[in-house]
Amino acid sequence: MKIDQFNFAGKKAIVRVDFNVPLDENGKVTDDTRIRGALPTLKKVLADGGALIMMSHMGKPKGKVNPKMSLGQIKEDVSKALGVEVKFAPDCGNADEAAQALKPGEALLLENLRFYPEEEGKPVGIDKADPAYAAAKDEMKKRQKDFAKKLASYADVYVNDAFGTAHRKHASTAVIADYFDADSKMLGYLMEKEVTAIDNVLKNAQHPFTAIIGGSKVSSKLGVIKNLLDKVDNLIIGGGMGYTFIKAQGGKIGESLHEDDLMPEALNVMEEAKKKGVNLSLSVATVAANEFSNDAERKVVDIYNIPDGWEGMDASEESLAIWKKIILESKTILWNGPVGVFEFENFAHGTGEIAKYVAQATKENGAYSLVGGGDSVAAVNKFGLADQVSYVSTGGGAMLEAIEGKVLPGVAAIKGE
Repeated sequence: MKIDQFNFAGKKAIVRVDFNVPLDENGKVTDDTRIRGALPTLKKVLADGGALIMMSHMGKPKGKVNPKMSLGQIKEDVSKALGVEVKFAPDCGNADEAAQALKPGEALLLENLRFYPEEEGKPVGIDKADPAYAAAKDEMKKRQKDFAKKLASYADVYVNDAFGTAHRKHASTAVIADYFDADSKMLGYLMEKEVTAIDNVLKNAQHPFTAIIGGSKVSSKLGVIKNLLDKVDNLIIGGGMGYTFIKAQGGKIGESLHEDDLMPEALNVMEEAKKKGVNLSLSVATVAANEFSNDAERKVVDIYNIPDGWEGMDASEESLAIWKKIILESKTILWNGPVGVFEFENFAHGTGEIAKYVAQATKENGAYSLVGGGDSVAAVNKFGLADQVSYVSTGGGAMLEAIEGKVLPGVAAIKGE
């Protein structure tokens, strides 16, 4: 069922949102992007004359009640954003009365789902190596089903609008869907947009298709890189992961971040790219530093000859010039991960330039661009370019798993895949 085609009038809808928002030391919301992202779905339920029940996690309380991670802290922010006074259920597993009392046009926010270990479905307090772990895992799976059934009992309709957790098979993101028929479960507007954006790059890409993959480690993105080799024309690899590729080819990388055990894989990726006609572009020179610090001494060096005691920290102008040409000639662009130590102002230049090239290709050349992953998203936001790219993904981990070709449980549970 598509949310646009559904009328929530007279129905109670339980909506899985991602309200895992950052809080300051006083419990005040410092960035309400995720709350605002859920508004189209939440307002649709209320505008139709439905009753709204919102559920989310916050942080990692590991199955225990932790006041610092209570969703009660954000109740007023949600009320303000929705334009409706939001009621609060202090125990998500015992909210029957609050749910039953809810009238059309009213909204209820449940307490943090992860205060219950059943949400994540992992045994607590037992090591995986323990012989009793398998039995404990089976028992927890049963408890997870009961917990999901309980949550489902509060409502007539289930909506999943939390893309950030779509790659998790949790009670509220996947298991709960088993307790609703096909006409009473659906993706929210945000989830629909995320799934469409990923399909646009993986299934409907116009060529040339360029993927820019950055970040610190090859190990975290290897599956993504391998899956993309069958789809892209250009693969730009930047950031810390690039040094593993350089060292694998015999380059001297000084103290630069790298993973020795991934060097054979790096060479395999380069060989596969060559076989498949993919232009794999690594940095040619780097801005190196004599220590891992914003105020370190800097110099530009050949990436294959970084001196001992120095480490690569940012993409050089020479590398950026090559990448700019590739990006501006592209019709589909996927960007995940920074090409330098973006958290240090003095080494954020390369990532900022990539953001500008992606925006320029989108705005001036009509490219379709999908940006995802914390630092990539931070870069387009920092330079005020978020509205100049085609889509900014809200779920880094979920987006990566989808690009890797994995089935997302949160999506599959709705679509019946």
